Amino acid sequence: MKPLGKEESVRVCETEMAGTELALEEKAQELQQLSKQYSNIKLLQLDVVCENSIKKVVKEVEEIVGDKGLNCLINNAGINVLASLEEVTAETMLTIYETNTVAQLMVTKAFLPLLRKAAQLSTGMGCHRAAIINMSSLAASMQLVQANEMFLKVYPYRIAKTALNMITRCLAADLKSDGILCISLHPGWLQTDMGGNMAPMQVQEAIPGILSVLDRLGEKENGSFLDWQGETLPW
Repeated sequence: MKPLGKEESVRVCETEMAGTELALEEKAQELQQLSKQYSNIKLLQLDVVCENSIKKVVKEVEEIVGDKGLNCLINNAGINVLASLEEVTAETMLTIYETNTVAQLMVTKAFLPLLRKAAQLSTGMGCHRAAIINMSSLAASMQLVQANEMFLKVYPYRIAKTALNMITRCLAADLKSDGILCISLHPGWLQTDMGGNMAPMQVQEAIPGILSVLDRLGEKENGSFLDWQGETLPW
């Protein structure tokens, strides 16, 4: 699976804050460089917690993909704050839940007409037809609650991601008859703004594995929780 091919590639810059040109300039410099290098990459800005922003970006994507619809939606927006049992507050929980869970469902719901349009043009299940990829985390696993002490310091994040996994399961069941696949994907602990410098992997190391996983997705993976190497993770 090639990350850049002849087909139109749409990358939506997702943020939990109201989008501005300045924010786009500061947050998406690498994406902007890629879009200058490859004309088939289209950058669109989205505030995932703003209904009007979601509606606007759906229209923009529809203008790009046309009658072909949208083959793959990756819900990647997310925020995190350190909050142990002693530190967590209701306000923090609700803020993280709104962005990391509720917004993912609302964005998916808004893009369903375009996903269904793409699904009608092919058979089987996978990114070649129509797929929803929810970026989750190993921290969301209920069976691995004590696997890493660090997870105990991010109550809001891990709980929101666990709820996101339930969204994945619900969507996989609900949309199976439409031929739309849905999975949760743990991309690995990466050196990003959120992952920090202590993360063991750079983004460039994980990308080939993630692309390979997306390329191999089929009906048997529908509703599953996978990592960046394609291994099944416990719920």
